[in-house]
Amino acid sequence: MAGVVSTITATHNHAWGSQQVYANLLALLVVSVASLATSIARVRKEQELAKVRRISQVSQDVVLHPVPARLNDVTAAGLYLAAEAGARIGGDLYEVLDTPFGIRIIVGDAQGKGLPAVRTAAAVLGAFREAAHYEPELPEVMRRCEAALHRELSRARSHEEAAEPLDPTEQFVTAVLAQVPDTPVVDLVSRGHHPPLLLHRGEADALETSCPLPPLGLEEFLGSHPMPVQTYPFEPGDRLLLYTDGVVEARDPAGNFFDLPAHLAQLSEEGSPEKLLDRLR
Repeated sequence: MAGVVSTITATHNHAWGSQQVYANLLALLVVSVASLATSIARVRKEQELAKVRRISQVSQDVVLHPVPARLNDVTAAGLYLAAEAGARIGGDLYEVLDTPFGIRIIVGDAQGKGLPAVRTAAAVLGAFREAAHYEPELPEVMRRCEAALHRELSRARSHEEAAEPLDPTEQFVTAVLAQVPDTPVVDLVSRGHHPPLLLHRGEADALETSCPLPPLGLEEFLGSHPMPVQTYPFEPGDRLLLYTDGVVEARDPAGNFFDLPAHLAQLSEEGSPEKLLDRLR
């Protein structure tokens, strides 16, 4: 359009042959070419970003399976929000399985960031998905997850050419295992993870363990202590919330931490687990 206007103006003013007319047309040509190149680059970047997001979504579906809505008499739901803008997967891990020993759940947080944290989370989840169906005792399931973590860390250390060297202070995973058998109870084994919250008759109580244990990967601090199984009542209508530190470490503009138990207690116990998580978010 600008070129047409310049041509009409030059013809009307009988200005053809002057340097100003050709300078204007040359400037318009340069701007048009630059705009076209910028537009092409932007479109390619958007296409590449869309492709990366699709791959990321597939990766998330492989590592973090969707939580089934119902397992026998238990209804469930899951919600994952990545901390990094534009990311779809990180070091958090979770799984809910129907096993011969009841409903078994794992929620954990692999320390670190980027692909090393994703690989660590995938290793622990893979061990849990296998052991949960064959190990009758929760501590043994946790030990299988621990062994898988050590294998992954050994593999990572053997690759000296890795782009990101491993930080010894970030080679651990906090995790909590929960089991809901046929009886109205929930069994817990925790390794350095935040205590689950039990929503019972409008009150949210933290299910603390009697013997706090270090995270997976820090067994030197465990010593000879066994991994105790804590059992709590889990009656019909109760809600159990397992979460990672992204929730409780969130702050408001004044710098106050998000009070998860207080907010959870304010939410109605009616409705599906999906609605509860949506309101909590």
